[in-house]
Amino acid sequence: MDLHKLAIYCKVVELKSFTKAAEAMFLSQPTISEHIRALEQEIGQRLINRLGRSSAIPGSSGGREIKASEAGKILYSYARKMLRLQQEALEALGHYSGTLAGRMAIGAGTIPGAYVLPEKIGAFKKSYPDITIALRIAGSRSIANEILSGELEMGILGAQWRENGLTWQEIFSDELILAVAADHPWARQRRITLKQLTGEPFIMRDHASGTRHAMTRILEQHGLNPAHLNVVAEIGSTEAIRQSIKASIGISILSSQAVRDDIAQGSLVEVAIDGVKMIRPFYMVTRKNQSLSPLCTAFIQTLTEGGVSETHA
Repeated sequence: MDLHKLAIYCKVVELKSFTKAAEAMFLSQPTISEHIRALEQEIGQRLINRLGRSSAIPGSSGGREIKASEAGKILYSYARKMLRLQQEALEALGHYSGTLAGRMAIGAGTIPGAYVLPEKIGAFKKSYPDITIALRIAGSRSIANEILSGELEMGILGAQWRENGLTWQEIFSDELILAVAADHPWARQRRITLKQLTGEPFIMRDHASGTRHAMTRILEQHGLNPAHLNVVAEIGSTEAIRQSIKASIGISILSSQAVRDDIAQGSLVEVAIDGVKMIRPFYMVTRKNQSLSPLCTAFIQTLTEGGVSETHA
């Protein structure tokens, strides 16, 4: 079974379009169609069901929308594994010869994905310029599910829970801090009591946020029920909260990584809370008993220098 045909087939299934697959693989649409037809003849099964025209679908670019048949779904699952194995073989040979090249797909929550990993990926690419790293940033649950399904090889998350089939490894930590606008009265005194926190307008992250879960847990450990905060806004973006604090809508507790530049420039001010230190661990997450690619192994080594602790779910 030709791996090139399998790669074309997977792209057609993923994009649900012969036209889009042709564009993505820099081939003509008749060439794509011929490869799929040859694959169906070789296997003796219809792999693709042609549906109605996708021009009726909002946001589509026209042409017939396609969907994998039941046999096609089975083939797609195995084809993905075969293509990953091919990539791992090429990476292993490259590693053996002293070079490392290839593509790796990883995931991360908002804070590690936006403020931690870009710098580490940049440093890694200096050592291995021929690699490509696809970084997906999403909620912790979504990333975990994609690791379980094999869509992502590993992830960096700020939350941990029991999940059969996943391994969690604490890899580094971040500090959550109370940030206020530069003209806020607390900006001058730089320190407050925990009780004072309940009296000010507070901007909260959304329920799916790992930062919110970590903050809630720490405040409860120190005897403050987060329900007693004077929440004036609930916002799903760290960037939007940063701008809202600057606009004096309220105060908030955010990752120190996310507001590092704002504090250095003086547009936001960090205020200490007496007796409260908010340290949040980040975890490297992989599938249990998974054989990692040489590329992923090398990247993990750069992340874990200095030693980490490991737990399993």
